[in-house]
Amino acid sequence: MDAQRLNMLRNIMALEFTCVDFNLYLDTHPDDYRALADYNATSEALAVAKKEYEALYGPLTNYGYSPSPRAWRWIEEPWPWETIF
Repeated sequence: MDAQRLNMLRNIMALEFTCVDFNLYLDTHPDDYRALADYNATSEALAVAKKEYEALYGPLTNYGYSPSPRAWRWIEEPWPWETIF
């Protein structure tokens, strides 16, 4: 796997982890508007990162979460979870 693809996957995983962490924090601190703003910014960055990755390498998920603008790319390998870090 090329370095750019690996770096993009690592960035997506870091952003996903951060979103989950903010989500858990906001469950117990719903009035922390700074945390909410940080969550929203991270969520937006995650959406952009996923869109950029999928434009270059194909979908990260299936079942309607990732459109396929050209040929069906879901069967291309390696799949994101098969990547060895």
